[in-house]
Formats: sequence, structure tokens, C-alpha cells
Amino acid sequence: MSFKSLNNPFDAKSSLLHQTNCTCPICQTEKAMPSSSSRDKQAQIERMADQQFQITPPNHSAANPILNSSEDIMDRAIESAVVRSVFGHNEFSRRSFLSMIGAGTATAVLGTIFPMEEAKAALKDSLGQLEKSKLKIGFVPITCATPIIMAHPMGFYQKYGLDVEVIKTAGWAVARDKSLAKEYDASHMLTPMPLAMSLGAGSSAKPFIMPAVENINGQAIVLHIDHQDKRDPKQWKGFKFGVPFEYSMHNFLLRYYVAEHGLDPDVDIQIRVIPPPEMVANLRAGNIDGYLSPDPFNQRAVWEKVGFIHMLTKDIWDKHPCCAFACSKEFAVENPNTYGALLRAIVDATQYSANPENRKEISAAIAPKNYLNQPVQVIEQVLTGRYADGLGNILDVPDRIDFDPFPWHSMGVWILTQMKRWGYIKGDVDYKGIAEQVYLASETADVMRKLGYEPPNKTYENYTIMGKTFDYSKPEDYVNSFAIRRS
Repeated sequence: MSFKSLNNPFDAKSSLLHQTNCTCPICQTEKAMPSSSSRDKQAQIERMADQQFQITPPNHSAANPILNSSEDIMDRAIESAVVRSVFGHNEFSRRSFLSMIGAGTATAVLGTIFPMEEAKAALKDSLGQLEKSKLKIGFVPITCATPIIMAHPMGFYQKYGLDVEVIKTAGWAVARDKSLAKEYDASHMLTPMPLAMSLGAGSSAKPFIMPAVENINGQAIVLHIDHQDKRDPKQWKGFKFGVPFEYSMHNFLLRYYVAEHGLDPDVDIQIRVIPPPEMVANLRAGNIDGYLSPDPFNQRAVWEKVGFIHMLTKDIWDKHPCCAFACSKEFAVENPNTYGALLRAIVDATQYSANPENRKEISAAIAPKNYLNQPVQVIEQVLTGRYADGLGNILDVPDRIDFDPFPWHSMGVWILTQMKRWGYIKGDVDYKGIAEQVYLASETADVMRKLGYEPPNKTYENYTIMGKTFDYSKPEDYVNSFAIRRS
């Protein structure tokens, strides 16, 4: 879609967020056209976007410039970022102020306190010319993808001169295949996926890189409401569980959890791959007894009274990684400036998501149909950590989900040990070499520092998972320490 989110920040009538109440012509067209005419709807919206930004509008003026080039897009993005910051990302305050004093006066006032033209020049010099500004990024509609999703309606891509189309994707196999086929420039992935794709595990081998983790924690084990009397995993023999993908933290954490309770996940239970949006329906139909899934589908099961939250995954491994931002190494090498701008946008959005004070605003931004398509109340329960567990309790767990972009090499090593443990990869494994090739910790740390955030001063650390210590320096010993394994 052509520059939909790059509305004029000095226009009181234009929204910069494009939420459900947005009154801009493009959003109004999306609402007015019937959902059955998706192709016609898309074509008309694209025509309107072209008319809005590429053809001289009737009220064209210096304050309402035409976006004919990447230079124009970058200028608009910088103006939008500055205006958003001045008003604390508060759309109501921005539009109310502009309605009172007008665009011309606002531009002049801002010019006396902020060197806009100098900022544009400096940022363009530091970024370099973008090789391509129009990008396609896939996402699976879950709260783990919050930074990738919210960066679209809340202007983080535009801030770095990018015109990004975020594309809702049915599941992880689709995200993987479209990424391998270059249909996506980059994608929301599960943290094990770039490792597996680089090794050719489950797909053809192609070097992929993971410069940023999206979320830590944020998952849960949900059981059918009829299993409230089966809270001990030893009672789960014969149960059928859903996970979103084989190469997922969900699969590895579920396997780890049941194995620590004496169950062999390949013998005593069944594990099925089910796309996250289909989890609740399968639970309701009795096709599965439970699942370890990303939100909001854990909370949605409670909302629909078909399941309850047995355990948050943070209680298995606190601050474990889950989802990530990834792309092919080829894309990063061939488009270094675009890749750099995209990484800055993702890191910036992830840090913004990490602030609990922003979670309600973000919940509203990512709730609409084109993003998560969920009730705002469900998303808020996940992001704020104040939630109903389906057992009659209201709990406060502020770190139920959190956001931290730093891709620890030790996290990559742990994931590889579980891939080895369960037979997804075989033979000798260069744990540290692979983790350091795929998880770009040093590069991400540099971006964090430039954006004013403080990264860790190391890339490896040990973890304690269900009372058992993981020593990153002895990965093979760790694999062999488990009584239940395939290796």
C-alpha cells in the first residue's frame, strides 16, 4: 500500500496511527467496502494512496508536500517522528493543538525550537541512500510480534524512511517458505527458525540471520476446562497437545517440561503442529487436550471459557526468548542501508514496547482486523499482565510478556542443544559457531547504543531452567545429562 501511514503530521485532520477510528480517506474506504471484494478494495485503496501522495492535491502547499521520491518519503518520516515526539506520541494532543493554531503557525513554532532541516540532512547522511524503501514483512498474528506489528500503525518504520507492508501470515511454515522464496524481505520468526533454516533442518539450507529478539516470556500452557483436576503432568499420559511449529520454543519448552516430570514427549503424549489462530477452535472441539502457544490465544481460551492457564512459560524459564525478527543474509548484504534502517526501526519499536506505560496504547494499535483481530481487552490482559486465569483468579504478573531485542548467543546455544536432544539435528554440532553466525549480538548492541539504549556487555550467560543449570560452555555435556532424549 502506497505510503498510507505517512500522513502530513501538521494536518489536524490526518491520523498518524490509522486505528479503527481513523477518519483518513483510505481508512474510511477500507471500512466502507465489503470484505468480500478484497481485490477491488485493495485496488481502490492503492489508487487512493497514489492520488493522495503522488498527484498534486487541491490544497497542495509547502506544508502539504507531494511524496514523489524516496527523498520526499524520508523528509516526511523525519517530520512525523519529530512531531510525534513533541506531543509524546499522543494523537489527541497533536490534533487538538493543530486545530487551534493551524499548520503554518505550528511549523513556524517548531522551527524555532528544533532544527528540522539540519536534522533531515544529518539523518540522511548517517543512513545513506536506501537501496529500496518499499518492503514486505510477514507476521503471524500473535502478541509476540508486537514490535513488528505496532511499528506500522505507530510510525516506527516511517521514522526511518521505510514504506513497509506488514502481511498477516497463517503460520510459521508459510512464513519460512515465503522468506526462502524472497516473497518477504524480512519476517517475524520463532527464535529457532533462523538456526534451523541456516542448517537446512526442516527446509532447504539458506543462510539466515537474526539481529533482534522480539519478546521474552509471553507463552503459556493451556488445558481444556474439563482438565482442572489434572494439574500434575504425570496425569497427562495420552494427552494430545498443540504447538505452533516444530522449530519453536513452544515445542522445546513443552518437551522440556513434561520430560522433567518423567514423561517422554514422543511416547507418552502426542504433540501436533497447529497454527496459533486455530488453537482455541481445536481445544473447543476436543481435538487436543491442551497447548503451549503464544498469546493472545492463551488468554482467548480463557475469554471464551474453553480453557484455563495451567502455567506461564516464564515459570519454566524466566526471560526465555520466543519470537524474533529475521531475514536472509543475502537481503542484508545486498541492501545494507535498507537493512540498517529496518533494524533501527525494529530495535526502537521493541524498546518502546518494553515500557509498561506504553502497553495499553499498543494494545489498541495492534487490535484491529488487519493486525491481531482480537478484542482490546484480551490483548491488554496479555501485555499489562493483569489477567484472568480461567480458574477464578485475577493475577498481576507484569512480566508475563516483555520485550528485549538483544539476541544472546547463549540462547542460540541452548536452542541448538534441544534440537540435538530431540533428534532435529544430528552428529557433531558447532554450537557457538552457529549461534554467533546467526544471532548478530554485536551488531544489535551497536544499534542499541546509537539509539540511546544500554546493551549487555557480554553475549553469553548461563541459565537455570526448572532448577537445572545450563552451562553454555559445555553444551554437549548438557545434552547428554538428560535421561529422556533421542540423541
